[in-house]
Amino acid sequence: MNHTFSGNPLDRGDAIRRDEQLVEAAVNHPDSLFLGFYNLDILVEDFKGLRLGWLSQNDIANLLLTLPPILLGIRDGIACFAIDLSKVDDSLAKLGLGSHWAYRDCRAVAMELENHDTGIIAQARAQISWHSNHQFCSKCGDTTQQRKGGHVRRCDSCNADHFPRTDPVVIMLIAHDDHCLLGQGFGPMVKMNMYSTLAGFIDQGESIEEAVRREVKEESGVDVGDVTYHSSQPWPFPSSLMIGCHGEAISTDITIDPVEMADVRWFSKAEVADSLYRRTKDLYLPGSMAIAHHLIRSWIENKH
Repeated sequence: MNHTFSGNPLDRGDAIRRDEQLVEAAVNHPDSLFLGFYNLDILVEDFKGLRLGWLSQNDIANLLLTLPPILLGIRDGIACFAIDLSKVDDSLAKLGLGSHWAYRDCRAVAMELENHDTGIIAQARAQISWHSNHQFCSKCGDTTQQRKGGHVRRCDSCNADHFPRTDPVVIMLIAHDDHCLLGQGFGPMVKMNMYSTLAGFIDQGESIEEAVRREVKEESGVDVGDVTYHSSQPWPFPSSLMIGCHGEAISTDITIDPVEMADVRWFSKAEVADSLYRRTKDLYLPGSMAIAHHLIRSWIENKH
């Protein structure tokens, strides 16, 4: 199953990344393409349909780039890069692209694009975010420099290499007979009466199954037995991998963690189906952009 933010069509170009001269040649090649970002918003063109805002070498020739391009990969023999234009004053005006071009929120853009393009968004946004937050060496504190086309930052003082990280998160639909366990965080979810599957980061030295059982126990007090894998979804806010699972509850009494959760309840399959198929507005569930939606749907349709 290809979720939103998955299905990236690019060859990530590992062979090119190993050679700094090849990376530099790709940056300067007249056919290379560059995807612009401004404060983590993505450049798009919206003329007779929304599309990613790929820029040519000619487009960016007059920009004084303060940060090196990040190699995303190769498609049809063309090198594709992400560029952070956050420190370029009036970048849209300097690009001279016209009124159909704009920077937009990545989530909003992903809701309108085909999945293969959202996979590129996930990779590019996550890497732009990581580089902006890792300018200094965590070992000695000196500045780091981008290497391997953006897949590593190196400290020239202590020779430490720092690699982009992805944080694993378990997200799980827990069921007992014809009921499932859904929770509500604080903030907008309460106002919208939205409930979703429980989720949490995997700890060091912890398996997926152990993380599922621990997170459910911590947030709801419910004990979980069997755990099965469903699918995964990259989530570039800032850089997580959502590992979707189904689990069978072996207890039903709920004790909510009041620090993390506003509410946790058991919902019947009929209630959830009514909400999923929009037959009622009493309960709101995550939309199809989120893996939580597909975990719930697979349980309703007995496809897990």
